[in-house]
Amino acid sequence: MRIKKAVIPAAGLGTRVLPASKAMPKEMLPIVDKPAIQYIVEEAVKSGIEDILIVTSRGKAIVEDHFDRSPELEDRLLKAGKVKQYEELKKIAELANISYVRQKETKGLGHAIMCAKSFVGDEPFAVLYGDDVIIGDKPVCGQLISAYEQYGLGTVGIKEVSKEDIQKYSSMKVSPLKNNLYKITDMIEKPKPEEIMSLYSILGRCVLPSKIFAILENTPVGAGGEIQLTDAMKELSHTEGIVGVDFEGTRYDMGNKLGIMKAAIEVGLAHPEIGEGLREYLKTLVDKL
Repeated sequence: MRIKKAVIPAAGLGTRVLPASKAMPKEMLPIVDKPAIQYIVEEAVKSGIEDILIVTSRGKAIVEDHFDRSPELEDRLLKAGKVKQYEELKKIAELANISYVRQKETKGLGHAIMCAKSFVGDEPFAVLYGDDVIIGDKPVCGQLISAYEQYGLGTVGIKEVSKEDIQKYSSMKVSPLKNNLYKITDMIEKPKPEEIMSLYSILGRCVLPSKIFAILENTPVGAGGEIQLTDAMKELSHTEGIVGVDFEGTRYDMGNKLGIMKAAIEVGLAHPEIGEGLREYLKTLVDKL
């Protein structure tokens, strides 16, 4: 079955990037000239996704506004002869069929995914975490979809992280399949040092069968007092296994101040309008460090 639906959980409070996230959702923080969530939506579209559900929360209507038409602004741009900018804005509203649902209580990522049950139905679907912008030549979502179609199992995007960072994320029990693919048979969220299975962690992307909803409905509260998606995927890994894709691409954690700065600098260096000027500016800064 071709995967054409994706869920983007974007209901988090963004406490790690306060006070900026008090006035603006972290998903709308810009990377040069586009908000972070636009990069995520564009990745999904490049991967063949047609229908996207964004899970939001109170105070995030600005996300919906961004992907909507803006007739007054579009009209002003046309009257000013700014056709290129008009076309760029119009294209944003036509990227995909985007709908929204509110997560009324912050009960964790697993609960946010449960909010998408009626949207997903009985189809496999992609999940692109709203915190994670991943940039590369091949869309990561597409890499995972390819693995799902090959093995018929849930797939997750994984990367090796430091021993310090693994305790903030999740740890996988992995065995090689081929190339950059691994079989995952166990996992744990926010492991203690003695619970670390490997330094591979899920970072920002997964493709899941619809049976995950039945598992989530019976998943008890886990780490942080929240319903963890990792705990539900753990059960899936025990019963049938999950495929880990050591993906190609650079990940930026947009819930982290340093991650936001890295994204702005690295994307800025490749930007056709400002890349050269930014490079020269950074050279002058390096001399002062």
